[in-house]
Amino acid sequence: MFQSKIAGIGYYVPKNVYTNNDLTRFMDTSDEWIQERTGIKERRYADRIGETTTTMGVEAAKIAIERANISKEDVDFIIFATLSPDYYFPGCAVLLQREMGMNEVGALDIRNQCSGFIYALSIADQFVKTGMYKNVLVVGSEKHSFALDFSTRGRAVSVIFGDGAGAVVVQPTTEADKGILSTHLHSDGAEAEKLAMYYPGASSGIWLDKMPEWPEQELGGLLMTKEMLEDGTAFPNMDGQAVFKKAVVKFPEVIHEALIKNNLKTSDINLLIPHQANLRISQFVQKTLGLSEDQVFNNIQKYGNTTAASIPIALCEAWEQGKIKDGDLVCLAAFGAGFTWGSALIRW
Repeated sequence: MFQSKIAGIGYYVPKNVYTNNDLTRFMDTSDEWIQERTGIKERRYADRIGETTTTMGVEAAKIAIERANISKEDVDFIIFATLSPDYYFPGCAVLLQREMGMNEVGALDIRNQCSGFIYALSIADQFVKTGMYKNVLVVGSEKHSFALDFSTRGRAVSVIFGDGAGAVVVQPTTEADKGILSTHLHSDGAEAEKLAMYYPGASSGIWLDKMPEWPEQELGGLLMTKEMLEDGTAFPNMDGQAVFKKAVVKFPEVIHEALIKNNLKTSDINLLIPHQANLRISQFVQKTLGLSEDQVFNNIQKYGNTTAASIPIALCEAWEQGKIKDGDLVCLAAFGAGFTWGSALIRW
């Protein structure tokens, strides 16, 4: 079996910057309120028309491919992670393949939300290790802004999220003890509804008790209705406290799992890049693991939570800033809706 490595990396964020003060035009909030709870100062929003989850992914992919010193024709598999696809179906992976004019390669969509990039990276790692593919393009991209409730009712969720994309090219390597050392994936669906967007979806029956005027049986589905928009059920729902409590346990747990697997300890980590969910979660995890500020990279202050895109954006930015050097031990970790969580340990 081969070892796999990240051979190229790139990211893209939209030009439109929205500060916390900008959001006060739409909802009852404040810069102080948002920063205290999330650490976020600003985020990027994609253009409403012409800029999509796919087009942002394309821009990040172009950079990753160039830095990997390959061409688009060399890519032999695509994995695209997002919770905000251009269409209900088909997924963004084939749209990216079409947009970039790639060969007729396999294209896979990952729907693991905040953990999507870790899951996608793990799949790419297995494909490369077994020799099935040589150049796997992994993309995480999100356009949250088109589906958020920009009112006071939705502020607890809407102030958190931003748009952007990140991508990596995973290749085989013959260098000993280099590349992706291991990945670790977990899930627990017991509290799936604590962080969820119920519509559009096929489970409309769960809301019949709230809307008794709807008949018990209907022909066809209820992907989206005017009533869902009016009462807020069409927008993302999050129990922030439940997510926080679970995340601060599972983050350290899955990081320790990766270290133990490779006979390493927390002090060996040169840089931890957590999913940028909430700065308070990252700070709690840092303290729990006994890591210094120099050992943890956060950029949620500038971009908000970009879900599946957050880790590749942060990884690329950290690398561009010289915070990741050859031979460094880099740990990636994520926790999100599902609940799902995971980690990846990389010797750069």
